[in-house]
Amino acid sequence: MSKQALVPIADGTEEIEAVTIIDLLRRAGVEVTVACVSEQTTLQITASRGTYLVADSAIENCSEKSWDLIALPGGVAGSEVLASCEILDKLLRKQASEGKLFAAICAAPALVLGAKGLLADRIATCHPQFHQSLLAKEVDGESRVAVDGNCITSQGPGTAIDFALELIEQLCGVVKREEVASSLVLTTSATAYY
Repeated sequence: MSKQALVPIADGTEEIEAVTIIDLLRRAGVEVTVACVSEQTTLQITASRGTYLVADSAIENCSEKSWDLIALPGGVAGSEVLASCEILDKLLRKQASEGKLFAAICAAPALVLGAKGLLADRIATCHPQFHQSLLAKEVDGESRVAVDGNCITSQGPGTAIDFALELIEQLCGVVKREEVASSLVLTTSATAYY
């Protein structure tokens, strides 16, 4: 059975991060459910730069499922909406307490995970703008991606591919990570083509 990942999105979500997470996980064979966190009945959100994204489901339909990974894209406005969602709060707390993977990038580590106390015993990173306010055991300001047990955090849009590849490695192993990275031309091959 393939791994199951939940990627919640909301108005103001950073589109580079959301699409990169979703795309790379799907390339690795992970079954990704994109869940809309919104008070509206539509599954469409307007991302931080005006891009429209359409979710697979409303977050309400995801609350009774078991997830191998919950990965939060950033964006300040989107992270604020994710942080205020009671359903997502319960899912994240359950995920952390069961030792399952949970992850966030950009503003989401600070505005969602840290604010909920989920990083109190973790080393984490986030967008540099939030380093001072990140409530974590230790802030790793140098690493593009920080892994502490079942928690993965990353800095922002420019680290989204590194973040998604780490999610793949944690879920599917290093071989699958390298396979996906190679198809993206992120690794070099010993074979030269002339």
